[in-house]
Amino acid sequence: MPKKILITGAGGFIGGFFVEEALKRGYETWAAVRATTSRKYLSDERIKFIELDFSNTENLAAQLGESIAQNGKWDYVIHNLGATKCANFNDFNTINYQYLKNFVDTLIKLNAVPDAFLQISSLGAMGIGDEVNYTPLNTSAIPNPNTRYGVSKLKAETYLQIKEGFPYIIFRPTGVYGPREKDYFLMFKSIKCGLDFSVGMRRQLITFIYVKDLTRAAFQALESGVKRKAYLIAEDRAYTQSEFRKISAKALGKKFVLPVRCPLAILYIISMIAEIIGMITLKPSTLNRDKFKIMKQRNWTCDISQARKDFGFEPEYSLERGVNEAIAWYKENNWL
Repeated sequence: MPKKILITGAGGFIGGFFVEEALKRGYETWAAVRATTSRKYLSDERIKFIELDFSNTENLAAQLGESIAQNGKWDYVIHNLGATKCANFNDFNTINYQYLKNFVDTLIKLNAVPDAFLQISSLGAMGIGDEVNYTPLNTSAIPNPNTRYGVSKLKAETYLQIKEGFPYIIFRPTGVYGPREKDYFLMFKSIKCGLDFSVGMRRQLITFIYVKDLTRAAFQALESGVKRKAYLIAEDRAYTQSEFRKISAKALGKKFVLPVRCPLAILYIISMIAEIIGMITLKPSTLNRDKFKIMKQRNWTCDISQARKDFGFEPEYSLERGVNEAIAWYKENNWL
């Protein structure tokens, strides 16, 4: 019998790739969605869908209970549901923490705890790293997030950690990019137009993880038997903005791109204005005070040695290879 896996947030950028990888590995694959979730990239007829209401524990118990009674419990769960930007910042706590709590409590109540439960957290849960010597962030460091988003992710992690015996695995990926992703896409679009925007005047080291490397790492971890540990997931090297610009420009066929540096003081003012507009219009803004703190951070380097040791994770995609593949997809699908 094939293993059964439930993937929440399946309609999102990363969630869709988790579903694809699960199908590729022969899993009985369940995609948790909402009624309004787009299924554009969830068209494989082998996918089994379940609608879950994480905001209401009674509804959630009924929905999960009915499926489990008919089909049995899931062997693995990837909890990929989360919010990265909100018009109301209280929603970070609701979606990133409270929904996770409701889900875990309901699985326990239904006696349906999986063999492994992978929580997709964020490098943002770690907070600011060493910006003097640029020592890589590592799993032994004490998390100290400086954004509302990061705090909500750390709360979810902490809740898992205090549930005695619960078989969690926590991933803290750095910036995830690849086909269908929309934030880095805006950077590619800007570079295609001949402009590359960066912030701050001090040296900044940024890290990336290609979405297919992240999904492969997820299944390596689930299948390895590791439990109750957290991992940083990234390509094993850092880049400067200049390196990112040159790699992207080459993939786009741009011979000249003008680098534009925005001073942090100006960026802060712009971020504040954008946040206020977002609160008034009730539409999440890409720029806000959280985003400002993220863009201000100078050191995003990661030590992935623990993932290597525990489940053999080895990134296959360099930034150049990943950007080339992503941009090819954007071109083929008329995004660029």
